[in-house]
Amino acid sequence: MAIQIHIEQILKRKNMTSKELCNLIGITEANLSILRSGKAKGVRFSTINKICYYLECDVGDILKFNGVLEDTSDEK
Repeated sequence: MAIQIHIEQILKRKNMTSKELCNLIGITEANLSILRSGKAKGVRFSTINKICYYLECDVGDILKFNGVLEDTSDEK
């Protein structure tokens, strides 16, 4: 995935568990796990907003672009 997720590092810095974050933002642990693993195909801006709010970070702190344009022409 060209967009990499760095939530784990911020959770550690904030001394917060993923379960605590899930409870705050209102998503399941399974969905946060998919996001953290980089396997999510999309994420709502409202979810990113809540993550940034509760982790007291910027979008650029949790989402990083690796500089590679992925071919998505085969996606439906």
